[in-house]
Amino acid sequence: MSRGLPQKVKMSLEKARDSALLAVECYNKPATRFKSGGYIVLMSIAWTSLFHAFFFKNKEKPYYKEKDKNRYKIVYGEYWYWELHTCVDKYFIDDTNNPIRKNIEFFIPLRNKLEHKSIPEIDSNIFAECQSLLLNFDKILLKEFGENYCLRESLSFALQLYPSNTNLNMAIIENADIKNIVDFIEKYRSSLSTEILQSGEYSFRAFLIQVANHQSKNALPIQFVAYDKLTDEEKEKITRIAALVKDKHIIQPVANKGTIKPGSVIKKVQQAFNNPKKLSCKKHIDKYNMDWHQRCWKKYEVRPTNDSLHPEMTNAKYCLYDEPNGSYLYTLEWVFFLIEQMKKDGEYNSLYNKDM
Repeated sequence: MSRGLPQKVKMSLEKARDSALLAVECYNKPATRFKSGGYIVLMSIAWTSLFHAFFFKNKEKPYYKEKDKNRYKIVYGEYWYWELHTCVDKYFIDDTNNPIRKNIEFFIPLRNKLEHKSIPEIDSNIFAECQSLLLNFDKILLKEFGENYCLRESLSFALQLYPSNTNLNMAIIENADIKNIVDFIEKYRSSLSTEILQSGEYSFRAFLIQVANHQSKNALPIQFVAYDKLTDEEKEKITRIAALVKDKHIIQPVANKGTIKPGSVIKKVQQAFNNPKKLSCKKHIDKYNMDWHQRCWKKYEVRPTNDSLHPEMTNAKYCLYDEPNGSYLYTLEWVFFLIEQMKKDGEYNSLYNKDM
């Protein structure tokens, strides 16, 4: 397949393709819990090698040079190759807002954050970007090296589509690493323009409709048609169908969505600190209990006392008054806040200082 190419181009190209196929295999293994971690590392290698192949083909050596010198850097007896972020800068030199570039740049810091951690809870959260990372790889292969070097035709749905069984919100509470990574993901996405976010090259999204049968026994069970290849009439039909499905999901509004009761707040904080106990009246009790929680909402002034004439005067970021039930509900932000406060030296004891 790579016959006729210079040796360095051939080696880099084969490494790129092999790494991409290994990434897909890693992601799709049923027994693999943290699919994204291995996939992102291998796809980073694949993209780096693809760029190296492109530079070698264009007779440009992808090596770092010594500062203020016209010679290449040598590390452990080898040329120091350009890393992925440098390759991206060189390849997209005059195109800083390219959605393919933005997709790759999303994964460079994310790879560094995930490389030494196992966080399967975020797999479904970044599935769309992961799929585009793969499709874009094949697109650049086609552009720079031709159709013969592309991966298989079924690549459009190479990553398994699966429902997530993981509660990401609960995982965030129990693991500070997850919260930091999710914060990074949301911050990166919010920095992008609407045009980039809606581009399939940045984030691939599919709308699948199950059908009872096919007109032909030879028809593919799943066929992928790019949205921008549809006619205006076909786009309008897809939009109407998507709207119907969306409406179906919002027919029944959920009251107090995203809030939890005091008991759940206590349980989540207790779990975050591995269920610690404390000695009280010669017996061990939960360190974080209802009395502790009451002291917290009083100290941090997130809600009024029970005898208040204005029970609705809460800090809405952390607490809401449920008027029909005459009770208070709390947000996950309140849980995050309490966990961070209880990590501070002396903060827990300060709640009880007046009792001492």
